Amino acid sequence: MEEFHKVRRLPPYVFEQVNRLKASARSRGADIIDLGMGNPDLPTPKAIVDKLCEVVRDPRTHRYSSSRGIPGLRRAQAAYYARRFGVKLNPDTQVVATLGSKEGFANMAQAITAPGDVILCPNPTYPIHAFGFIMSGGVIRSLQVEPDDGFIPALERGVRHSIPKPLALILNYPSNPTALVASLDFYKDVVAFAKKNDIIILSDLAYSEIYFDGNPPPSVLQVPGAIDVCVEFTSMSKTFSMPGWRMGFAVGNERLISALTRVKSYLDYGAFTPIQVAAAHALNGDGADIAEVREIYHKRRDVMVDAFGRAGWTIPAPAASMFAWAPIPEQFRHLGSLEFSKLLIEHADVAVAPGVGFGEHGDEFVRVALVENEHRIRQAARNIKRFLATSAKQPNNVVPLSAHR
Repeated sequence: MEEFHKVRRLPPYVFEQVNRLKASARSRGADIIDLGMGNPDLPTPKAIVDKLCEVVRDPRTHRYSSSRGIPGLRRAQAAYYARRFGVKLNPDTQVVATLGSKEGFANMAQAITAPGDVILCPNPTYPIHAFGFIMSGGVIRSLQVEPDDGFIPALERGVRHSIPKPLALILNYPSNPTALVASLDFYKDVVAFAKKNDIIILSDLAYSEIYFDGNPPPSVLQVPGAIDVCVEFTSMSKTFSMPGWRMGFAVGNERLISALTRVKSYLDYGAFTPIQVAAAHALNGDGADIAEVREIYHKRRDVMVDAFGRAGWTIPAPAASMFAWAPIPEQFRHLGSLEFSKLLIEHADVAVAPGVGFGEHGDEFVRVALVENEHRIRQAARNIKRFLATSAKQPNNVVPLSAHR
């Protein structure tokens, strides 16, 4: 039977191939150290859980909630932006709660995209940035991901060679998967370009609080006048170790927020009310929970960079996010990221995310997530050291087992 049109537009989900191999190895008793999915292992802070438990006992909170987010939650998010970025938001018109930033991006795509609309999107990038628009009938034009002097010329080429003119530009800094960070000066240049060319900016700021070395990443909305063309998406998943709670936000331009809110009103009733109350409690906190999570990831980053380097795999230290963007060792680069990821599972009991899953320009890299404790990260490094030593002595014997099936 022929696949449905929207499903047919989607490529094979490469992460599923790694997941199947990982599950198979575990079924055979292998102890797989999973550094693949960015799924935080840290528990949600106790005060947030306690607030959830308190509110859930009130049966009135068990009814349908508000798709756009309860007023107290939207006010808490606006207050967070005022404290953290100095950005003033109207919680009634410029803030909407989402079921994580992923749902927010996908439904924004539904809200603003007409068939054939062109979207400028970094490559590599988080998959929903591109595929939310592809599923909505849009066309993706890939851009370089580095927020440097080459970015504006790339935008200029994208506009010059796109018919129709691009509708929107995706930004994602700190970047998933590359961990690159943008400066406020970079955002100023991009906002000026977007205004000049009448392009919407959609910024994913999910990793705003997971940064190292004392340099908090800025928001694009800090640029004067950016709110005229911008919407920014954030998530509580990593900041507060709340991935399963599915709580995020879209904030910014009133017209765009209104469009997203209207689409959401047809699709969901919002997150469970006790979750929204607990999320507001977290956002209104003193920041100690955020600082603790940040410090844990900082220590894991340092351990990973040191231990993997000693094992023979040099990985640049990320400035932010919970990921490292790791170049595939030279002797395996010809295999590509998917086959190299399979090798790590089969010969080192370590799972990573193949870079090609984030776009074809990521195929010489894998993404390593800091979602295991320091002991497990060191164990992964020891496993990899043995794997690299074996491959150096017997290169012809180190091939993916799947190649024999």
